[in-house]
Amino acid sequence: MLGDPTRTRILQALSIDELCVTDLASLLEISPSATSHQLRLLRDRRLVSARREGKRTYYQLQDEHIRTLVDMGVSHALEES
Repeated sequence: MLGDPTRTRILQALSIDELCVTDLASLLEISPSATSHQLRLLRDRRLVSARREGKRTYYQLQDEHIRTLVDMGVSHALEES
């Protein structure tokens, strides 16, 4: 899942704070549709979870283990650069 740059950026953003699709799309400068598609893939693989608040759905990393994996993956990628 970390092989895709968009999913990696989503996971990095969610490692800082929970965000809704609109905020993630704006932050990553991609369409809300593309953001939703990637979030669905991440949810299907249980890397992120969601909670509804009114009409909005907020996404966060599933748990601290995912945060650790994201941090390690990014750190490793930076070492090879």
